[in-house]
Amino acid sequence: MAGDDDDYVYDEESGEWLPAGDLAERRAAADRVEVRDAVGNLLADGDQVTLVKDLDVKGAGQTLKQGTLIKSIRLTGDPQEIDCKFPGIKGLVLRAEFVRKR
Repeated sequence: MAGDDDDYVYDEESGEWLPAGDLAERRAAADRVEVRDAVGNLLADGDQVTLVKDLDVKGAGQTLKQGTLIKSIRLTGDPQEIDCKFPGIKGLVLRAEFVRKR
């Protein structure tokens, strides 16, 4: 391979020798988690979501009503959980199946 100066690394998962850059891209893509809302829209950090049903918040003694707007969500790495802030509730984690992207 004349002119090819990229280092090759053995990938144990596929059993192939791959350029180091390609292997790094594959591993980064495998680490990304797709989080989808109740209707299948892909969620990302910073999105705004709306609740699709009333939710009782454990430990806070509050009920978040359907249609409540949650601003600036953060993905947790779990495909079913999103972290968010809401006035009066610390450490709110919602299941993705109960929200819809706005």
